[in-house]
Amino acid sequence: MRKFIENIKEKAKQNPSTIVFPEGTEERILRATEQIVKQGIAKPILLGDEAEINNKAKELGVSIEGIRIINPSKYEKFEECINAFYELRKHKGVTLAKAREIMNNATYFGIMLVHTGEADGLISGSTHTTAETVRPALQIIKTHEKFHKVSSFFFMILNDKLLMFADCAVIINPDAKDLAEIAIDTANNARKFGIEPRIAMLSFSTKGSAKHPLVDKVREATAIVQDKMPDMIIDGEMQVDAALVPEICEKKCPDCKLKGDANVLIFPDLQSANVAYKLVERLAKADAVGPILQGLKKPVNDLSRGCSVQDVIDVTAITSVEAQSN
Repeated sequence: MRKFIENIKEKAKQNPSTIVFPEGTEERILRATEQIVKQGIAKPILLGDEAEINNKAKELGVSIEGIRIINPSKYEKFEECINAFYELRKHKGVTLAKAREIMNNATYFGIMLVHTGEADGLISGSTHTTAETVRPALQIIKTHEKFHKVSSFFFMILNDKLLMFADCAVIINPDAKDLAEIAIDTANNARKFGIEPRIAMLSFSTKGSAKHPLVDKVREATAIVQDKMPDMIIDGEMQVDAALVPEICEKKCPDCKLKGDANVLIFPDLQSANVAYKLVERLAKADAVGPILQGLKKPVNDLSRGCSVQDVIDVTAITSVEAQSN
Protein backbone atom coordinates (compact mmCIF):
# COMPACT_ATOMS: atom_id res chain seq x y z
CA MET A 1 0.00 0.00 0.00
CA ARG A 2 2.99 2.31 0.38
CA LYS A 3 2.91 2.37 -3.44
CA PHE A 4 -0.08 4.72 -3.13
CA ILE A 5 2.15 7.47 -1.73
CA GLU A 6 4.86 6.72 -4.27
CA ASN A 7 2.29 7.24 -7.05
CA ILE A 8 1.32 10.60 -5.53
CA LYS A 9 5.00 11.59 -5.43
CA GLU A 10 5.37 10.73 -9.10
CA LYS A 11 2.41 12.94 -9.91
CA ALA A 12 3.84 15.76 -7.77
CA LYS A 13 7.15 15.56 -9.65
CA GLN A 14 5.40 16.22 -12.97
CA ASN A 15 4.62 19.80 -11.91
CA PRO A 16 6.03 20.54 -8.44
CA SER A 17 4.08 23.19 -6.55
CA THR A 18 5.53 25.96 -4.39
CA ILE A 19 4.76 25.14 -0.76
CA VAL A 20 5.30 27.46 2.23
CA PHE A 21 6.56 26.15 5.60
CA PRO A 22 6.04 28.79 8.34
CA GLU A 23 7.99 26.70 10.89
CA GLY A 24 11.28 27.40 9.12
CA THR A 25 13.66 26.58 11.96
CA GLU A 26 11.97 23.35 13.09
CA GLU A 27 14.30 20.34 12.79
CA ARG A 28 11.79 17.99 11.14
CA ILE A 29 10.82 20.66 8.61
CA LEU A 30 14.45 21.31 7.69
CA ARG A 31 15.24 17.61 7.34
CA ALA A 32 12.06 17.09 5.30
CA THR A 33 12.63 20.02 2.94
CA GLU A 34 16.11 18.71 2.11
CA GLN A 35 14.47 15.46 0.94
CA ILE A 36 11.57 17.26 -0.76
CA VAL A 37 14.05 19.13 -2.98
CA LYS A 38 16.09 15.99 -3.66
CA GLN A 39 12.94 14.08 -4.64
CA GLY A 40 11.58 16.99 -6.69
CA ILE A 41 8.06 16.81 -5.29
CA ALA A 42 7.71 20.51 -4.39
CA LYS A 43 9.53 23.85 -4.24
CA PRO A 44 9.71 24.78 -0.55
CA ILE A 45 9.70 28.28 0.92
CA LEU A 46 10.95 28.49 4.52
CA LEU A 47 9.78 31.42 6.65
CA GLY A 48 11.98 33.02 9.29
CA ASP A 49 15.27 34.80 9.82
CA GLU A 50 17.68 33.68 7.10
CA ALA A 51 20.75 33.55 9.35
CA GLU A 52 18.89 31.59 12.03
CA ILE A 53 17.56 29.06 9.50
CA ASN A 54 20.97 28.64 7.86
CA ASN A 55 22.68 28.19 11.23
CA LYS A 56 20.11 25.61 12.32
CA ALA A 57 20.52 23.70 9.05
CA LYS A 58 24.30 23.75 9.42
CA GLU A 59 24.03 22.52 13.00
CA LEU A 60 21.84 19.62 11.80
CA GLY A 61 24.06 18.83 8.83
CA VAL A 62 21.16 19.54 6.47
CA SER A 63 21.56 21.08 3.02
CA ILE A 64 18.98 23.72 2.16
CA GLU A 65 20.81 24.93 -0.91
CA GLY A 66 18.40 26.35 -3.46
CA ILE A 67 15.53 26.64 -0.96
CA ARG A 68 13.97 30.09 -0.82
CA ILE A 69 13.93 31.71 2.62
CA ILE A 70 11.66 34.67 3.36
CA ASN A 71 11.81 36.80 6.48
CA PRO A 72 8.26 38.25 6.58
CA SER A 73 9.19 41.72 7.86
CA LYS A 74 11.95 42.04 5.21
CA TYR A 75 9.83 40.78 2.31
CA GLU A 76 9.75 43.28 -0.56
CA LYS A 77 5.95 43.07 -0.77
CA PHE A 78 5.35 43.14 2.99
CA GLU A 79 3.40 46.40 2.84
CA GLU A 80 1.20 44.96 0.09
CA CYS A 81 0.47 41.94 2.30
CA ILE A 82 -0.48 44.24 5.18
CA ASN A 83 -2.83 46.26 2.98
CA ALA A 84 -4.38 43.13 1.46
CA PHE A 85 -5.07 41.68 4.90
CA TYR A 86 -6.49 45.00 6.08
CA GLU A 87 -8.91 45.07 3.13
CA LEU A 88 -9.98 41.48 3.87
CA ARG A 89 -10.58 42.06 7.59
CA LYS A 90 -11.43 45.75 8.09
CA HIS A 91 -15.13 44.85 8.27
CA LYS A 92 -14.20 42.86 11.39
CA GLY A 93 -12.59 45.91 12.99
CA VAL A 94 -8.98 45.17 11.98
CA THR A 95 -6.93 48.39 11.74
CA LEU A 96 -3.81 48.89 9.61
CA ALA A 97 -1.71 48.76 12.78
CA LYS A 98 -3.33 45.45 13.78
CA ALA A 99 -2.88 44.10 10.24
CA ARG A 100 0.84 44.89 10.46
CA GLU A 101 1.09 43.04 13.76
CA ILE A 102 -0.78 40.01 12.39
CA MET A 103 1.36 39.84 9.22
CA ASN A 104 4.41 39.35 11.45
CA ASN A 105 2.87 35.99 12.43
CA ALA A 106 4.54 33.44 10.14
CA THR A 107 1.40 31.37 9.52
CA TYR A 108 -0.74 34.39 8.63
CA PHE A 109 2.03 35.72 6.41
CA GLY A 110 2.51 32.32 4.72
CA ILE A 111 -1.18 32.00 3.98
CA MET A 112 -1.15 35.51 2.52
CA LEU A 113 1.59 34.29 0.13
CA VAL A 114 -0.80 31.52 -0.95
CA HIS A 115 -3.68 33.99 -1.28
CA THR A 116 -1.65 36.34 -3.51
CA GLY A 117 -0.35 33.49 -5.69
CA GLU A 118 3.27 33.77 -4.56
CA ALA A 119 2.91 30.19 -3.34
CA ASP A 120 0.53 27.34 -4.18
CA GLY A 121 -0.04 25.85 -0.72
CA LEU A 122 1.04 25.86 2.92
CA ILE A 123 1.92 23.23 5.50
CA SER A 124 2.13 23.94 9.23
CA GLY A 125 1.43 22.22 12.54
CA SER A 126 4.68 20.56 13.65
CA THR A 127 4.81 23.07 16.52
CA HIS A 128 1.39 24.72 16.21
CA THR A 129 -2.15 23.57 16.93
CA THR A 130 -4.67 22.82 14.21
CA ALA A 131 -6.58 25.97 15.18
CA GLU A 132 -3.47 28.10 14.61
CA THR A 133 -3.31 26.75 11.05
CA VAL A 134 -7.03 26.75 10.24
CA ARG A 135 -7.98 30.17 11.65
CA PRO A 136 -5.78 32.27 9.32
CA ALA A 137 -6.75 30.08 6.37
CA LEU A 138 -10.43 30.76 7.04
CA GLN A 139 -9.80 34.50 7.38
CA ILE A 140 -7.66 34.85 4.24
CA ILE A 141 -8.28 32.00 1.77
CA LYS A 142 -11.83 31.15 2.89
CA THR A 143 -13.96 28.14 2.01
CA HIS A 144 -15.29 27.02 -1.38
CA GLU A 145 -18.80 28.14 -0.49
CA LYS A 146 -20.22 30.49 2.12
CA PHE A 147 -21.04 28.69 5.39
CA HIS A 148 -19.19 25.56 4.21
CA LYS A 149 -17.07 24.14 7.02
CA VAL A 150 -13.45 23.06 6.87
CA SER A 151 -12.87 19.45 7.90
CA SER A 152 -10.05 16.94 7.53
CA PHE A 153 -9.14 13.38 6.69
CA PHE A 154 -6.23 11.00 7.10
CA PHE A 155 -4.98 8.44 4.65
CA MET A 156 -4.47 5.33 6.82
CA ILE A 157 -1.99 3.08 5.02
CA LEU A 158 -1.88 -0.51 6.30
CA ASN A 159 0.03 -3.45 4.84
CA ASP A 160 -2.90 -4.70 2.77
CA LYS A 161 -5.45 -1.89 2.93
CA LEU A 162 -5.83 1.82 2.27
CA LEU A 163 -8.49 3.68 4.26
CA MET A 164 -9.58 7.28 4.69
CA PHE A 165 -10.68 8.47 8.17
CA ALA A 166 -12.68 11.72 8.64
CA ASP A 167 -12.91 14.07 10.48
CA CYS A 168 -10.00 13.51 12.84
CA ALA A 169 -8.80 17.07 13.46
CA VAL A 170 -11.25 19.95 13.04
CA ILE A 171 -15.01 19.74 13.74
CA ILE A 172 -15.49 18.64 17.34
CA ASN A 173 -19.18 17.79 17.37
CA PRO A 174 -20.64 17.84 13.84
CA ASP A 175 -24.39 17.85 13.35
CA ALA A 176 -26.07 15.77 10.64
CA LYS A 177 -25.50 18.44 7.95
CA ASP A 178 -21.84 18.76 8.94
CA LEU A 179 -21.36 14.99 8.83
CA ALA A 180 -22.90 14.86 5.37
CA GLU A 181 -20.55 17.62 4.16
CA ILE A 182 -17.57 15.77 5.64
CA ALA A 183 -18.61 12.60 3.82
CA ILE A 184 -19.11 14.39 0.48
CA ASP A 185 -15.84 16.33 0.71
CA THR A 186 -13.92 13.17 1.64
CA ALA A 187 -15.50 11.25 -1.23
CA ASN A 188 -14.53 13.99 -3.68
CA ASN A 189 -10.96 13.96 -2.38
CA ALA A 190 -10.83 10.17 -2.62
CA ARG A 191 -11.65 10.41 -6.32
CA LYS A 192 -9.04 13.15 -6.77
CA PHE A 193 -6.44 10.62 -5.61
CA GLY A 194 -7.76 7.72 -7.68
CA ILE A 195 -9.84 6.01 -4.99
CA GLU A 196 -13.45 5.02 -5.69
CA PRO A 197 -15.12 5.80 -2.34
CA ARG A 198 -17.15 3.25 -0.41
CA ILE A 199 -18.41 5.19 2.59
CA ALA A 200 -19.40 3.85 6.00
CA MET A 201 -21.17 6.28 8.33
CA LEU A 202 -20.03 4.97 11.70
CA SER A 203 -21.92 4.69 14.97
CA PHE A 204 -22.19 2.45 18.02
CA SER A 205 -25.36 1.11 16.38
CA THR A 206 -25.91 -0.91 13.21
CA LYS A 207 -29.19 -0.31 11.39
CA GLY A 208 -31.29 0.46 14.45
CA SER A 209 -29.67 -1.94 16.93
CA ALA A 210 -29.65 0.98 19.38
CA LYS A 211 -31.91 4.00 19.71
CA HIS A 212 -30.37 7.34 20.66
CA PRO A 213 -30.15 10.90 19.28
CA LEU A 214 -26.50 10.23 18.38
CA VAL A 215 -27.63 7.35 16.18
CA ASP A 216 -30.36 9.50 14.62
CA LYS A 217 -27.70 12.08 13.68
CA VAL A 218 -25.67 9.54 11.70
CA ARG A 219 -28.77 8.12 10.05
CA GLU A 220 -29.90 11.61 8.99
CA ALA A 221 -26.43 12.45 7.64
CA THR A 222 -26.46 9.27 5.57
CA ALA A 223 -29.83 10.21 4.09
CA ILE A 224 -28.56 13.70 3.17
CA VAL A 225 -25.59 12.25 1.27
CA GLN A 226 -27.79 9.68 -0.47
CA ASP A 227 -30.14 12.46 -1.57
CA LYS A 228 -27.31 14.70 -2.87
CA MET A 229 -25.21 11.90 -4.41
CA PRO A 230 -27.60 9.06 -5.30
CA ASP A 231 -24.89 7.09 -7.13
CA MET A 232 -22.54 7.10 -4.13
CA ILE A 233 -21.86 3.78 -2.40
CA ILE A 234 -22.65 4.74 1.18
CA ASP A 235 -24.40 3.10 4.10
CA GLY A 236 -25.05 3.74 7.77
CA GLU A 237 -25.52 3.95 10.57
CA MET A 238 -23.14 1.04 11.24
CA GLN A 239 -20.54 -0.24 13.64
CA VAL A 240 -16.98 -0.34 12.39
CA ASP A 241 -16.74 -4.14 12.34
CA ALA A 242 -19.74 -4.34 9.99
CA ALA A 243 -18.07 -1.72 7.79
CA LEU A 244 -14.80 -3.62 7.46
CA VAL A 245 -15.45 -7.35 7.94
CA PRO A 246 -17.60 -9.05 5.26
CA GLU A 247 -18.73 -11.92 7.52
CA ILE A 248 -19.91 -9.51 10.22
CA CYS A 249 -21.56 -7.24 7.68
CA GLU A 250 -23.48 -10.25 6.34
CA LYS A 251 -24.76 -11.06 9.84
CA LYS A 252 -25.58 -7.55 11.02
CA CYS A 253 -26.82 -5.94 7.80
CA PRO A 254 -27.09 -8.42 4.92
CA ASP A 255 -28.60 -5.81 2.59
CA CYS A 256 -25.72 -3.38 3.07
CA LYS A 257 -24.20 -2.07 -0.18
CA LEU A 258 -20.70 -2.04 1.30
CA LYS A 259 -20.50 -5.79 1.95
CA GLY A 260 -17.92 -5.14 4.68
CA ASP A 261 -15.52 -3.48 2.26
CA ALA A 262 -15.66 0.22 3.18
CA ASN A 263 -12.63 2.35 2.39
CA VAL A 264 -13.90 5.70 3.72
CA LEU A 265 -14.86 5.80 7.40
CA ILE A 266 -16.84 8.83 8.59
CA PHE A 267 -16.80 9.04 12.37
CA PRO A 268 -19.68 10.60 14.34
CA ASP A 269 -17.46 13.14 16.14
CA LEU A 270 -13.89 14.33 16.53
CA GLN A 271 -13.33 12.47 19.76
CA SER A 272 -14.00 9.03 18.29
CA ALA A 273 -12.15 9.83 15.03
CA ASN A 274 -9.01 11.14 16.73
CA VAL A 275 -8.84 8.23 19.15
CA ALA A 276 -9.41 5.73 16.33
CA TYR A 277 -6.71 7.02 13.99
CA LYS A 278 -4.11 7.13 16.76
CA LEU A 279 -4.99 3.59 17.86
CA VAL A 280 -4.69 2.26 14.32
CA GLU A 281 -1.45 4.18 13.79
CA ARG A 282 0.20 2.98 17.00
CA LEU A 283 -1.17 -0.54 17.44
CA ALA A 284 -1.65 -1.64 13.82
CA LYS A 285 1.54 0.22 12.76
CA ALA A 286 -0.35 2.04 10.02
CA ASP A 287 1.08 5.10 8.29
CA ALA A 288 -1.26 7.96 9.14
CA VAL A 289 -0.81 10.63 6.46
CA GLY A 290 -2.48 13.91 7.35
CA PRO A 291 -4.53 15.58 8.53
CA ILE A 292 -5.39 16.82 5.05
CA LEU A 293 -7.71 19.82 5.29
CA GLN A 294 -10.69 20.03 2.94
CA GLY A 295 -13.19 22.73 2.09
CA LEU A 296 -10.71 25.60 1.51
CA LYS A 297 -10.27 27.36 -1.85
CA LYS A 298 -6.52 26.63 -1.84
CA PRO A 299 -4.55 23.82 -0.15
CA VAL A 300 -3.49 24.47 3.44
CA ASN A 301 -2.56 21.37 5.40
CA ASP A 302 -1.96 20.61 9.02
CA LEU A 303 0.65 18.37 10.62
CA SER A 304 0.35 16.45 13.84
CA ARG A 305 2.75 17.85 16.43
CA GLY A 306 4.00 14.28 16.78
CA CYS A 307 4.76 14.06 13.05
CA SER A 308 7.90 12.44 11.67
CA VAL A 309 10.13 13.73 8.86
CA GLN A 310 8.48 11.16 6.56
CA ASP A 311 5.03 12.49 7.52
CA VAL A 312 6.09 15.98 6.41
CA ILE A 313 7.38 14.63 3.08
CA ASP A 314 4.20 12.64 2.45
CA VAL A 315 1.86 15.56 3.28
CA THR A 316 3.96 17.79 1.02
CA ALA A 317 3.51 15.41 -1.92
CA ILE A 318 -0.26 15.40 -1.34
CA THR A 319 -0.39 19.21 -1.01
CA SER A 320 1.66 19.59 -4.20
CA VAL A 321 -0.80 17.41 -6.11
CA GLU A 322 -3.80 19.24 -4.61
CA ALA A 323 -2.34 22.55 -5.81
CA GLN A 324 -1.97 21.20 -9.36
CA SER A 325 -5.74 20.98 -9.72
CA ASN A 326 -6.42 24.53 -8.47
